[in-house]
Order: sequence, then C-alpha cells, then structure tokens
Amino acid sequence: MPATPPTVHKTVRPVTNPLRRPDEQRSLFGEILDWMLAPLLVLWPMSVTLTFVVAQEIANPPFDRKLAETASLLADHVEFAQGQVLLRLGIDVSEVLRPDATVSTSYMVLGLRGELVAGDAEIPLPPEDDTSAGPPRLRFDKMSGAEVRVAYTWARLPDQPPVLVQVAETLEARTQLANEIIKGVIVPQFIVLPLAVLLVWLALTRGLAPLTALQARIRRRRPEDRSPIDARGAPEEIAPLVESFNDLLARLSASIQAQQRFIADAAHQMKTPLAGLRTQSELALRQTDPAELRRSLRQIAAATERATRLINQLLALARAEYRGAEAPVHEVVDLAQLTRDVVRDWVPQAIERQIDLGVDVTDGAAQVLGAPLMLRELLGNLIDNALRYTPPGGAVTARVLRAGTDIVLEVEDTGRGIVEADRSRVFDRFYRVLGTDVEGSGLGLAIVREIAEQHDAQVSIHTPSRAQDQTLPGVLLRVRFTRTPYADPPLRQ
Repeated sequence: MPATPPTVHKTVRPVTNPLRRPDEQRSLFGEILDWMLAPLLVLWPMSVTLTFVVAQEIANPPFDRKLAETASLLADHVEFAQGQVLLRLGIDVSEVLRPDATVSTSYMVLGLRGELVAGDAEIPLPPEDDTSAGPPRLRFDKMSGAEVRVAYTWARLPDQPPVLVQVAETLEARTQLANEIIKGVIVPQFIVLPLAVLLVWLALTRGLAPLTALQARIRRRRPEDRSPIDARGAPEEIAPLVESFNDLLARLSASIQAQQRFIADAAHQMKTPLAGLRTQSELALRQTDPAELRRSLRQIAAATERATRLINQLLALARAEYRGAEAPVHEVVDLAQLTRDVVRDWVPQAIERQIDLGVDVTDGAAQVLGAPLMLRELLGNLIDNALRYTPPGGAVTARVLRAGTDIVLEVEDTGRGIVEADRSRVFDRFYRVLGTDVEGSGLGLAIVREIAEQHDAQVSIHTPSRAQDQTLPGVLLRVRFTRTPYADPPLRQ
C-alpha cells in the first residue's frame, strides 16, 4: 500500500504590520490617520486611471461621428461614368477633411477591381469582406507605424458592385482632448487631497480631544483618590473602557482596604500576646525558685502558642481575602475524601480534650469546584471552633451529604450553642460571644465565611435537631456548595 503523506498543520497567525515591533507603543491618532489616508493614497492612482479611461470614452465619440460623416460624404459623391469609378465633390477634398496641426487625415477610394481611384494607398484594407449596406464602420489600425482611427463604408453604384471608401485620421487630437479632460479633473484633486488631509487631521484632533481631557483629569487625581472616574464628556466608545477602569479601581480599593484592615487588626491583636510574653519573661528573669521558673516558662510557652495561632489565623484570613492573579485555581475536589483527611488530622486534639470526633460522609460522589488548600482551612476552622466550645465528654461530627445538585458540609457539636442575637455577628472579625472562658482569636468563623464566599457557598448556623443534652443544645454549622460538576458544564480537558 502506498504510504500516507504526512498531514501538514498550518498555524494561522494574526496579520501584523511588519514594519512595527510587537512591543512598540502605538498611537491611536496615528492608527486612525493611517487607516483614513492610506485608502486615499491607494484610490488616488485608481482615480487617475479611471479618469483617463472615462476621458477616452468622452473624447472618442465626437471624433468618430465626424470621421463617419466624412466617409459617408465621400461615398455619396462616388460615381460610375465612362466605364470607370470617379470621385466628384465639386470642391477640394482637403476642405472636407479639414486637417489641422494636431491631426493628419487621409482618405481612400478604390475602383471595381480594387485599384486606387483617389486618396492614399497606404490606408490598410478592412479585415472583413462584408459589403452589406449600413452606416460607416469604425476600427483602430496602423498606418506608417502610427495608430489611426479608420471609418470605412461601401459606395453603391447603379448596376455595379459596391466600392470601398475609407477615411483615416491620427489620434493626436483625441489624446490631446483626453489630456485636457484629465487635467480638468486631476488638477483640482491636487488641491482637494491636501485639504482633505488637513480636514482629517483637524477632525481627529477634535474627536480625540475628550480623550486628552480625560487623560488630564486622571493625571490630576491624587494617589490616594480611588473614587470612580466621571465618564461625562467622554466619547460613547470610551465609556466601556472607563467602566472597566472604574471596576479595576473598585477592586484595587477593596484589596487595599483589606490589606489596611489586616495590618490594623494584626497590630491590634498582637499587642496583647506580645505584652504578655514580655511580662512573663521579666517575671521569669526575677525568679530564683526552680518551680516558679518552670511555671513562668510554661506560661511563656502557652502565650507563644496563642500568639503563633493568632498569626497563623491572620495569615489564613489574608490568603482567603487575596483574589489577585496568584489566587488559588479552583479544581474538582472530592469533599468527602478531603473531610476524612482533615478529621484524621484533628483526632489527637479531640482525644486530648476527651471529645468524640467522628465523620459521616455520603457514599456517592461529593465533588465541588474549589481550591483544596482553602477548603482544608475552612473545614479545619469549623472543627477547631467546635472542639473549643464543646465540653469534655461531648461529640463533634463532620458530615458531607448531597442535596440535589448541591453538596452540603456540616460540622455539628454538643456545646453550649449560639443564641439568635449572636448568630449574625459571630462571623465578624475578632467577635467572641460574651460569657465564655474559651481561648480564641475570634477569626475562625470570619475565615470560614471569606473562604465560603470565594467558593460561592452559603454559610448558616442551626440548632441540631437531636441535641443529646437540652442544657447544651449544640451548634450545627452548614456550608452549602452550589458550584459542583453536577450543576456546571463539564470541564474542558
């Protein structure tokens, strides 16, 4: 079998100007000017050519009519007398031809046997032998190496075959008339074209003036001014660009505010543990009793652990709020398997606190679209919060279940619960329910809400329906994910 030729794949590349580097900054004014003037420069030679053709069409008909009338006049005065063909005008033929300085006219009259009766024998004979009656015919031909226009016809004689009559003239007069027409059309174009360029230049300058004014307004803005740009006075075509820029300003403002809030919160929250560490260190330096020294060191270690946790949570909140170009890419995540892994990591803390930590996941697929690391942080904060507020002997359960096309993540505990008045505020930063002696930074649920919003998930607080102890109703924190492979189109490979 013959070998199959290899398939050649052609890469389609965008059309670019070969004279411009890809990284070269382009001028909108220059681009518009080029696209407006380039067609003029291309169409102008075409206009000259078209004008020449039209001028030729205008110049030829008058000369052709005069040439045909002259041939008809000569044919009307051809006679047959005394056995021969004669041309009898009664006047000099030169007066009929009316030659001038710009044109040379010749004529020819042939006899019955094709002999020359009168005129110039150098005029070429017509190509066809058709001698039928009709108006004079016209053709282009060459005579003595020069191009000529010839009108020819056949004179009718009584009882004799027709004889050929031809009139030829050079083309100088036609060319001169055509040139005059061209000059009358082209010369004004030499005046109109620069004027058109000037008007285009002025129109572009005036049309782009609002852009210049908008640029000046933007340059006059103070660095800290991130308010929306007023699009009034800007061209309609620029309005989408201004709206996009305003959207960028809004996102930039939100990012800067988040950074400022993070710095302020971090500075405020770090004051207390750092002050405690300094106090404990000073006390430890004054201790001489080994037992008291060990007690001070344990307090320093505990304060260090609290400060480390606070810093980690602040960093986690900062990562959750960051939505820049390097933000985590969302992918398909098996939430059931992720829940098993996270619960397994928290088992030692649960055993230390004497709390029963369990997991209950659906048997089927429980996939969501999200960032695995951020989802681990979300679930870790939910479990940590539940373990802290559940007394020894209690239980914490992490649960994953299906609700139609949604995936629901629940963390249920048997702690003291959250009253209705506090449920709307527990997701605020550094907010802690009054009357509890549980150590914490008040950032766990704020991190949960931020990560959930980035995953288009809804967080809600409920009271468990199966409270083991009515005095401790417990808390059920539910996160509902709507962005799942079941509701979204399949991912492209």
